[in-house]
Amino acid sequence: MLTVNKAFRKFRSRLELNEREQKNASARHTEVRDFLNTKFEIARSFLTGSYARYTKTKPLKDIDIFFDLKEAERRYRSKAPSIVIGDFHDSLVEKYGNNAVRKQSRSVGVDFGVVVDADDNTDYRVVSIDVVPSFAVGDDYEIPDDDSGRWIKTNPKIHASKATAAHQAFSNEWKGLVRMAKYWNNNARHGEKPVKPSFLIEVMALQCLYGGWQGRFDYEIQGFFSTLADRMFDEWPDPAGLGPAISNGMDASRKRRACELLAVASSEATIAIDHARRGRNGESLRAWRALFGPKFPLS
Repeated sequence: MLTVNKAFRKFRSRLELNEREQKNASARHTEVRDFLNTKFEIARSFLTGSYARYTKTKPLKDIDIFFDLKEAERRYRSKAPSIVIGDFHDSLVEKYGNNAVRKQSRSVGVDFGVVVDADDNTDYRVVSIDVVPSFAVGDDYEIPDDDSGRWIKTNPKIHASKATAAHQAFSNEWKGLVRMAKYWNNNARHGEKPVKPSFLIEVMALQCLYGGWQGRFDYEIQGFFSTLADRMFDEWPDPAGLGPAISNGMDASRKRRACELLAVASSEATIAIDHARRGRNGESLRAWRALFGPKFPLS
C-alpha cells in the first residue's frame, strides 16, 4: 500500500515539469520572443518568475518573460505604464487574436487555448505566458505597474537566489513544498485563488518554512498552512527590497478569506495526519486528495 510519505513524494514528482512540458514551454516562449523582436527594439529577453525559479506548479500557466527594451524605446519610460502595456497588447493581438490576449497590471497575458481537464492535465502543453516590458537600471529592472500608474523596480536574480538558498537550507525540499501550497491555492473548490498573487506564498515561505527539514511531508505542510494563516495579515516586503510589498496585492477582505481557508486547510491536514496515526492509511490519502486536488495520488 502507498504510504503517506511515499504519496507525498509522488505528488511532488507530479508537480514537477517533465521533459515534454519543458519542450512545449520552450517552443511557446521562443515563439513569443521571436515575434516581439520584430515589433520592438529589445536588448534581450529572459525567463523569470516561478517558472525560472522552479516553483511553478501545475497546470502550467503564466510563464513570465522579461523583455529588456533598448534605449531606442526609452520614450516609454516617460509615459504612463498603460502605454507600453497597451502597445505590447496590440502587437500580440496581431498574432494571437483579441480573445487570447489580455492586459494586466504589469504584463500582457497570452492564452494558448489549452483546455485543462478534470485531473489538471493539459496534454503536456503550457496554458499561457505573461510578457513583461522592462528597462535595465544597473543590476535592477523597472517594470510598468498600471495599478499605481508608476514604474517600479524589481530584481528577478535576487528573488531566484533567495529561493535557491531557502531550498538548500531545507534539504532541497523547500521548492516542492511551495509547489504543493501553490497547487492547493489553485484548487477549483476555492473559486478565486485564496492567496493572490501566488508569489506571496513563496515570499511567505522564505520565513514560514524554517527550522530545517524534519523528514515528514504531512507535518511540514500542516505547519506551513497553519503559519500562513497566522501571518496572512503581516506585511510581506519584496524580497529584493525594491518594489512595493507583495502583500499589497490583497485588501483586508481578501486576506480574511485567505486566512479562513488556510486555517481550514490546516485543520483538514490535521485530520488526515490523525487518520494515518490510527492506521487508516486509505482514509488519510483520500483526505489529502480532497485537500489538494486530483494530482495527489491514492495509489
